[in-house]
Amino acid sequence: MKLLLHPAIAAVGLSVLFFLGFIEPLVNPNHHWIYQDNSAPASVFVPVLLNVGIVWIVLTLLLWAAEKPGRLRVFVWSGLFVAIPLMLVEDGIQLELCSIPHWLGRTLIFTACLWMGAFTAVWRPSFLHAFESAQHFAHTVLAFASLGAILLIGQSGWCFWQARGLLTPRPLRSSDPQMSLKASPMSRVIWIILDELSYQQVYERRFPGLELPAFDRLASQSTLFTQVRPAAEYTEFAVPSLLTGLRADHIRAGADGSLLTLHTPLTHSWQPFHPENTVFQDALDEGYTTAIAGWYIPYCRILAPVLNRCRWTYSEDYDRWMLAGASIRANTLAPWLRFASRFVPNDYRDDRFPIHPARLHIADYQQLAADSDQMLNDDGARFLLIHMPAPHPGGIYDRRTGQFTTHGASYIDNLALADRYLAHVRQLLSQRGEWDSSTIIVMGDHSWRTRLVWRASPIWTNEDEAASHDGLFDDRPAYIVKLPRQSSPARVDTPFDAVNTRMLLKAILSGEIQSPAQLAALAASLRRPPLDMTQASSPR
Repeated sequence: MKLLLHPAIAAVGLSVLFFLGFIEPLVNPNHHWIYQDNSAPASVFVPVLLNVGIVWIVLTLLLWAAEKPGRLRVFVWSGLFVAIPLMLVEDGIQLELCSIPHWLGRTLIFTACLWMGAFTAVWRPSFLHAFESAQHFAHTVLAFASLGAILLIGQSGWCFWQARGLLTPRPLRSSDPQMSLKASPMSRVIWIILDELSYQQVYERRFPGLELPAFDRLASQSTLFTQVRPAAEYTEFAVPSLLTGLRADHIRAGADGSLLTLHTPLTHSWQPFHPENTVFQDALDEGYTTAIAGWYIPYCRILAPVLNRCRWTYSEDYDRWMLAGASIRANTLAPWLRFASRFVPNDYRDDRFPIHPARLHIADYQQLAADSDQMLNDDGARFLLIHMPAPHPGGIYDRRTGQFTTHGASYIDNLALADRYLAHVRQLLSQRGEWDSSTIIVMGDHSWRTRLVWRASPIWTNEDEAASHDGLFDDRPAYIVKLPRQSSPARVDTPFDAVNTRMLLKAILSGEIQSPAQLAALAASLRRPPLDMTQASSPR
């Protein structure tokens, strides 16, 4: 027991408590952060562990100095009595277990500092017995907490080791130059996922004054599915569901960034994820070359064996302060800047200190726009998935100026950006003489999650409130299919489950579907009663 009460042991628990909000995502058994990381893991792991080490040294020295009775001991331990609850609140905010206004956090810190100074100033020998009892109890609790803290540090090191090869490119499938394509060289299948694309907002109850000429033009020569049930309400579940045809409501990833299993609510069981059991293997079986330019999902890591071409990006902000891929020095300073932000005005704090999410979102959009252009111009990408981060909130585009922006934009602005991108794809394929001859599928992975996710967030705007009719949630994603040389509009009003997208694509790739009537017949044959879905909370 005496060893546990050594200052160095107690300091371990305190240092981990101070950075618990940063450590938890690194050691979370679901490994979601590692799974979606597109940069060197050392850029986050090393700063977190380095900060823990720095704070441990400082706290060890303070606790060692405070072993002797006197005012220093009173000052140090009275400070810890105040700091520990504040650290727990801060950890709760970072882990999204609680939320407090900026002004309240700043008030708590100032009050704590005043209390600590006042308690030290009015110290009386008569306080000694009560103080010593409280100090001994706190020291004992910290000593035992340090055992768990040491395990967390060890777990962080293990996860770091497992993720060391995260940036090592997975070998893609080599194209077979002797492979004869079943499809005509001019017949491409291009599958475009526009993240969070709402059917209601695009075609049914469009915001007054919003013009979407590319979507209107596409609808005039495509089949519009009007009653689509999403595969899931969150991207990390929806996309694997679309790829495999198996509805997923949870996923398990490995510490090396791989996708291991999918949980299906139909059987309440976990199913292994195999890239060979996806629509991309279906395309390869039909003689297509395969390609992806995608966002958020680590496509190039989890689907490498069935892809001939691949690019993906996701600029992840680690709690808006530590940025995956930033320098170790910058990320080491980030937690301290986060603390300092409590003492500066909101406007300055939002623009200068944190990594602005809108800038990351814009960078992802621009990178993927360039990558998708390269894929569209690549004759070796016959079956191509493009997953773009629009119109996904927050707003990054001002439709009035036609420019990107980091402030004040809405989901409606992002819809205009999605329309601009769709017009660009059409123009590029038309210049190549491939628009009419290609199959084009445009869909949302899920709809605009108004009340479900965004209405309570700080990025929600007055225009969002008006467009959503006070946050009403319509779960139907947009779903449009243009078949080769289709020139007239068609509708499928039969309820269609998006989890059947793999089956639909497989029928298109094999040549079984060549007309809107055949699309409608397939939707009718797949109709089934709706199933209850329970989705885990997620920001995406």
